Amino acid sequence: MKKQWKAGTLLYPVPAVMVSCGADESEHNIITISWIGTINSDPPMLSISIRKSRHSYDIIRRNMDFVVNLASKELAHATDWCGVRSGKDFDKFKEMKLTPEKAQVVKAPLIAESPLSLECKVKQIIPLGSHDLFIAEIVMVNYDENLMDDESGKFNLDKAQLIMYSHGMYYQLGNQIGKFGFSVEKKKRWRNDKARKK
Repeated sequence: MKKQWKAGTLLYPVPAVMVSCGADESEHNIITISWIGTINSDPPMLSISIRKSRHSYDIIRRNMDFVVNLASKELAHATDWCGVRSGKDFDKFKEMKLTPEKAQVVKAPLIAESPLSLECKVKQIIPLGSHDLFIAEIVMVNYDENLMDDESGKFNLDKAQLIMYSHGMYYQLGNQIGKFGFSVEKKKRWRNDKARKK
């Protein structure tokens, strides 16, 4: 029997990503965000939520772009550190020995150590309350070449050892238990086998 709790943000697990921002080296910063999600396919779009008090808020609002850098197991320490320290007090790239890399389209830098980086242009900012929602279009994808299967033309993101955040804890993604459409594959096979027997 379920019990009740006050309304709260308990939608877990969520991605743990590092969002880089800043038009030049003087304002480069990284903010760790888990309130992020895909919101559209064509054009590809995502959203991130940021408190107005965060150092990155004004940087992103001013430049209207940012880069979402997926975090791997190797980046777990840096991901957490960049989430609990402020860019007002630290040069996060320098402190975490991360490399700012020039993006293809946006002004904000990529994090070279991230296995996959999404360049994003802000299309709309919606005030929600504690956070503002930044709706952005993904204008370029940058990835480590070992993540792409050249034969199938598909990404093997399992090789990236991505991490997620769940109720105050970080976890590495675990074992695959299925794939898109697996719930109906057996039925299709069963129908095909039945048709062959006839």
